[in-house]
Amino acid sequence: MARDPRDQGVTRRVSSEVARRAFSIRAIGEVIGELRRVTWPTREETFRLSVMVVAVAVAMGIFLGLVDLVFARVVGIILGN
Repeated sequence: MARDPRDQGVTRRVSSEVARRAFSIRAIGEVIGELRRVTWPTREETFRLSVMVVAVAVAMGIFLGLVDLVFARVVGIILGN
């Protein structure tokens, strides 16, 4: 009986779909393990930092709005509008 030439001393490769599935399962397990080791902030710290981010965003918005108004007036004066 003739053997398939692909079977002679050649290891079979795992299909790419099986490899992707095994990788994704392993990756999910690693993510869960990492999330268990994370030091999560307290509720108060999260609230305080969130308020700080919103305050800085509002302050930057006001500052950039004022800079835009000044530049608009300067360009208007230069162009004679």
